[in-house]
Amino acid sequence: MEQQGKAAVGWAARDDSGVLSPYNFSRRAQKDDDVTIKVLYCGICHTDLHIAKNDWRNAKYPVVPGHEIIGVVTDVGSSVTKLKAGDTVGVGYFVASCRSCETCGKGYENYCSKIVSTCNGVDHDHGGAVTQGGFSDVLVVNEHYVLRVPPGMPLDKAAPLLCAGVTVYSPMVLHGLNAPGKHLGVVGLGGLGHLAVKFGKAFGMRVTVISTSPGKRQKALEHLGADEFLVSRDPGQMAAAAGTMDGILDTASAWHPITPLFSLMKPMGQIIFLGVPTRLLELPACAIVPGGKGITGHGVGSIRECQTMLDMAGEHGINADVEVIKMDYVNTAFERLEKNDVRYRFVIDVAGSLASGAGDAKI
Repeated sequence: MEQQGKAAVGWAARDDSGVLSPYNFSRRAQKDDDVTIKVLYCGICHTDLHIAKNDWRNAKYPVVPGHEIIGVVTDVGSSVTKLKAGDTVGVGYFVASCRSCETCGKGYENYCSKIVSTCNGVDHDHGGAVTQGGFSDVLVVNEHYVLRVPPGMPLDKAAPLLCAGVTVYSPMVLHGLNAPGKHLGVVGLGGLGHLAVKFGKAFGMRVTVISTSPGKRQKALEHLGADEFLVSRDPGQMAAAAGTMDGILDTASAWHPITPLFSLMKPMGQIIFLGVPTRLLELPACAIVPGGKGITGHGVGSIRECQTMLDMAGEHGINADVEVIKMDYVNTAFERLEKNDVRYRFVIDVAGSLASGAGDAKI
């Protein structure tokens, strides 16, 4: 039986209604290579909504969501070498991997078959407990999976970088969509999409936002600095942009027709799917065979990639555009997220909402 550690309080979903309410539980005991973190901020990702509502049929209730976590180290184990109490840190989508397989050996822990997600995962190294995420006041994490936050970053705006930021940054680097002068298409202008635009421009690329919503043109061009805006439902605009893009990041989480997107790319262009619609996407072979076009997916990023992304974000002043909320607003935030009524990421002020170790009555 895994020894219990520090008392924790968070907000958890108990069933597939997805409604969250206060929840008291215990974090695992800190081990020699662990750090204990006071959570300051936690972003809300579409994945949190999917898990809370059991859209993927894998929810392990009660579940405390949250994997875009910014906090401060309060205690370190005796074997910890890279962190100390008082350090400002981040924790992303996962908190464990086997660290011995070929994938981990190449530095891609995010694709390890034994990855343990920060919430709703099963941690076999610690008694098979279900992991609980960052909608809570405290975390205990192995130091290998903890990231340093560059000094000077606004902490609330840094939280979404731990998932949304690395999810767009990593495939751009992996597939060569980070070279000055290349043309990047970005489908969707939500939590992922707006950061894709920012990183694309920081890499010196020409960036075109592709959207079904003409009303987002001003935000894309004037606020985020995109070079062009393309309405995907406009046949004339689509035809004019045909064959111009080196690659496309598709960040949309809702179902959408994807066949027309392939016509926008140059020969051997690559479209990378980052969103996870619950309805099957449709693709005829004739969309990819002519022109030798490719299709792939990408999930978050490795620890190394995430740290490099944070360092670049700190150097270039890249932050997420956020709406900061208190924990007791989280259910309304989930409802708004389902309607895409957020610009561009909700971030929970955890430390301002939860008193460490407090019971339900104090929330």
